[in-house]
Amino acid sequence: MTDLRPAPDAPATGLRERKKRRTRDALLRAALLLFVSQGYDRTTVDEITDAVEVSQRTFFRYFANKEEVAFAVQDLVESHFVAALRARPASEGPVEAMRGAVLAAWDTVEEAISEVVPVDLYMRGYQLIESTPALLAVHLRRSAELEEEIARLIADREGLDLDADPRPRVAVAAFCGVMRVTGRLWGQGEDTSVEAIRRMTEAYLDQIRPALAAHWHRPPAAPGPAPAASATGV
Repeated sequence: MTDLRPAPDAPATGLRERKKRRTRDALLRAALLLFVSQGYDRTTVDEITDAVEVSQRTFFRYFANKEEVAFAVQDLVESHFVAALRARPASEGPVEAMRGAVLAAWDTVEEAISEVVPVDLYMRGYQLIESTPALLAVHLRRSAELEEEIARLIADREGLDLDADPRPRVAVAAFCGVMRVTGRLWGQGEDTSVEAIRRMTEAYLDQIRPALAAHWHRPPAAPGPAPAASATGV
């Protein structure tokens, strides 16, 4: 009979993994707090490790550099969105599915990341990315990679060959363009809550179809009635 009991070192291995996870999360929280309080460029790895009371060697065991720390929670959020998109009903069209997925992701973002960082810290970190040139450049590159992943997912949903049919990439480009616009406008505003960016995202996504399909030209106003002549004839 097969022995299904765990190996003697299994509890110790699990404890080590939990300790490593706690250390990584502590470094991530400390880094984000420093980034949003004093700026990304002004924060050093030494300051991050001092806040957690670990060595630089420990930091680089978990993260390649500061940039990787800055985008670690964003990675979680993007994965959360992709998972939500995969779960959308097959009956939904591409734009409808992406719209539903992003709104569902915002509704559950706290649940997705709360074990790592508080959601308000993530939102402040996201605002930091939008306002820091070095991070924004990386964000745009990463966004292009995410667009390709989403386009392939949409093509699979629709049973299309992505390399032969341009529609998935066109739809995703429009959708992600709205995401970039709302992210930028939200980052410039005073309300940095999840509710604010979700509300703006929904409002802008609802304009995709009218913006692409409707005629924008405003016809000239109809001429008004001629002014009445005065008693003097002037």
